[in-house]
Amino acid sequence: EMEAKYTRKMQALREEMDLRRKTEIHELEERKNTQISELIGNHEGAFGAIKNYYNDITAKNLTLINLLKVQVEDLKKKETVLEKEKADVLLQNKELTEPLQEAQELVAELQKKLVHYCRDKETLMNSKAHLKITQKELKDLQWEHEVLEQHFSKVQAERDELYEKFTKAINEVQQKTGFKNLLLERKLQELLSLLEKKEVELSEVVAASKLEPSTLNLVSHRLENVLSSKNATIQDLQLQLARVCKAHNDMLQTFEAKLTAFGIPVDNLGFQPLSFPFPGQ
Repeated sequence: EMEAKYTRKMQALREEMDLRRKTEIHELEERKNTQISELIGNHEGAFGAIKNYYNDITAKNLTLINLLKVQVEDLKKKETVLEKEKADVLLQNKELTEPLQEAQELVAELQKKLVHYCRDKETLMNSKAHLKITQKELKDLQWEHEVLEQHFSKVQAERDELYEKFTKAINEVQQKTGFKNLLLERKLQELLSLLEKKEVELSEVVAASKLEPSTLNLVSHRLENVLSSKNATIQDLQLQLARVCKAHNDMLQTFEAKLTAFGIPVDNLGFQPLSFPFPGQ
């Protein structure tokens, strides 16, 4: 029963779907026919417009062709008249050829003379202008020469003054630097000698006193503190010595650069500047 029931439903649904499909196909055919009719109407209208357009162009071209034919006839008539005038003009040209040739020869000769005259005139003007420019340049060069001579004398005096000042300054700095370095080195040697003496005395005191290990450790610790302080003092003195040496060498380099800038050879000093080595070198 269920199978028969659903078979009937399927048959009814199939018939309904067939009917709907046929209805839709019919509507599509009607819309297609309507569009085809519209396209045919549009094409016929466009074809008529194009046909009228080309008919108008054809009519205009025919009118233009007729007009051009009339113009061509007029031009032929004018050409005939011009040919006659041309023959007359050629005849007149033949009659005027000899006088024209003579006049042209005369003009050519006069143009040559004019060219030579203009060239000579231009050369003269250029020479005068060049002479004025040369005279002005000569005056300017003479004035510049005088100015340069004065400037040279001034620069030479400044160079001599700077040379004398640098020589004096380098001597003073060398004396001061050498004296300071000597003091620092002596002070360093004295400290080293004192340290050696203190170490010897300490060894003798330790050997003579025969201290206990704890007391000996305490003394050794204090002695190490003193030695550390002295070593720090020695390093500080060495650092000061290195700074002084570097300042002295930098001053020598600056002095030599200034001498080179002023064109003074270092050999003209009359002495050899002393360059201090850094500690440890």
